[in-house]
Amino acid sequence: MDFSYALTPFLAWLTAGIMKFTYNSIKAKQLAFGLIGYGGLPSNHSAIVSSMAALIAFKEGIDHPAFGVAITLAFIVMLDANSLRHQVGKHAAAINKLAASSKDHSILRERMGHTRIEIAAGILVGIAVSAGVQAVFG
Repeated sequence: MDFSYALTPFLAWLTAGIMKFTYNSIKAKQLAFGLIGYGGLPSNHSAIVSSMAALIAFKEGIDHPAFGVAITLAFIVMLDANSLRHQVGKHAAAINKLAASSKDHSILRERMGHTRIEIAAGILVGIAVSAGVQAVFG
């Protein structure tokens, strides 16, 4: 039984998450538990979807219909991370600024989306993880 299709996105998520936590901790010069979540380098979402697309390409070839579906899903996720969620973060910042004097306002998370570099880093992590899984499990 081939568990690589279930293992690969999990390992991509884990790898990107550890890298993001390490990068943010070094940058903040302290353990960055408060920065875990949406946004940051590398993009977990991009790593997950690109790992599956890459694994399908390695195992089935780029001419397989599953690769087309995987790459389409990857583009949707990455466009969403770069545009929609980035805009949500900008809206959260504006709302936080407007409601700063309100006692009952809960601070909204402003870091939501990803830059193109964060997305590209996620893609590289995803491809690397799937290449590693393919090398080990063939």
